[in-house]
Amino acid sequence: MRVVGPCRFRPDLRTSAFQVLAQAVISQQITGTAAASIERKLLSALGRRRLRPADIGGASEKTLRSAGLSRQKISYLRDLAQKTQDGLPLRSLGRLPDETAIEILTSVKGIGRWTAEMYLMFRLGRPDVLPVHDYGIRQAVRAAYRLKKLPDPAWIRRKAEPWRPYRTIACWYLWRSLETR
Repeated sequence: MRVVGPCRFRPDLRTSAFQVLAQAVISQQITGTAAASIERKLLSALGRRRLRPADIGGASEKTLRSAGLSRQKISYLRDLAQKTQDGLPLRSLGRLPDETAIEILTSVKGIGRWTAEMYLMFRLGRPDVLPVHDYGIRQAVRAAYRLKKLPDPAWIRRKAEPWRPYRTIACWYLWRSLETR
């Protein structure tokens, strides 16, 4: 904490819930630069400044592919768009317990637990999320505790118990610690 300085963690409340989740799907397994490029191309192809469910549902496969989306990501985005239009309760997730919100989010194709946890942290600003499967968290915990190998999720959960109810903030510091090495 001394090296990193004061916590500057802030949830993104300006971007729509749908767009945050769509961005998460777009960015899966590619660099942030590539994801930003695909999103720019997609918005341009759709003639929009932000992604909306109706735009994804109404766009042709050709339009979506020309922006750089794989068939699988198109399938995931269409499922997210359809479920959102059918009443996926994105606006009320902030009032639900973490595990309930995670269950709802992971009902969407292409959104797993990790993506749901990142949503809880960085969109909803939940203070006590611990993404034990996040590679960066595992690396940072390994370094902080001077372990020879990456710790397993159960070990991290036990060690992080005293961090409650601010495990999100602890994770923010752990991620930042990787930048100082």
